Amino acid sequence: MDIDGFWDLVERSAQETATRQERVSWLEEHLSRLSAEEIVDFEAWFTLCANRACTWDMYAACWTITGSGSSDGFEYFVDWLISLGRGPFGKVTECPDRLVELPEVQRLFELSRNFSHQRTSASKDGAVQLVRLTRVRRQRWPDEDWPEFESFAYVACHAYERVIGQDTAHPAEAVQARGITSAFPFLSFLAEPEDEAWDFSDRAEYTRRLPGLARHYGITEEPREHDEPSPARTRYTPWPYGPAWGEERTRAWFFHRNGEGGRRTRERRHRSYGPV
Repeated sequence: MDIDGFWDLVERSAQETATRQERVSWLEEHLSRLSAEEIVDFEAWFTLCANRACTWDMYAACWTITGSGSSDGFEYFVDWLISLGRGPFGKVTECPDRLVELPEVQRLFELSRNFSHQRTSASKDGAVQLVRLTRVRRQRWPDEDWPEFESFAYVACHAYERVIGQDTAHPAEAVQARGITSAFPFLSFLAEPEDEAWDFSDRAEYTRRLPGLARHYGITEEPREHDEPSPARTRYTPWPYGPAWGEERTRAWFFHRNGEGGRRTRERRHRSYGPV
């Protein structure tokens, strides 16, 4: 299997299925119809692609979007990037900042937006006005949209076991025998990106390397006046800290009585972690 055959299977699996679970099953089924050697080819191309995406700039972009700096989380993020197909993957590995252009990332941004709705009504005599203000923010990302796809990296292994007939068989061993070594696990003693590490908390460096992400998240070269320093921020903590984990709904009622110049306010805040 050459690189074209690899990307053909990756992209067909997306076109012919509706969910991630279906996609994993589709790939396992199609790979298990191939020879063991061809399955190793698939795993080898997958490893080489993952290595290509394993850079410090990509790690910074992953951390900013997902809010997670774990080594495993970064690997699953790269698995997800491969699942997007040859075109999107090539675009973002050449320039990780172009992640902001991907429709899948734009959807995450949309789910994370703040929404506000205001409605005003008056009493029959017009003496009192009631303003209802509802703000909704941070809708939880659906599982199908999360920028991680761990199970996508296991399809070759499961297919290889079916073909070889051994539960302990793994194509990674055959890939290593070809002289191909994975850059993951990231930041371990065994593997680390070849490019130079940089300080994610350096705003000037961040905006230079990832200007699109910096603009979206409001990251500037210098701290803004209302930014408060946090002792929790470490050497590799970017801005902002954390993605949209859940949903917060705030409702406020404002009562205006004409002629008195006064205003009474009542506010209720509600948190939940389900979809809006």
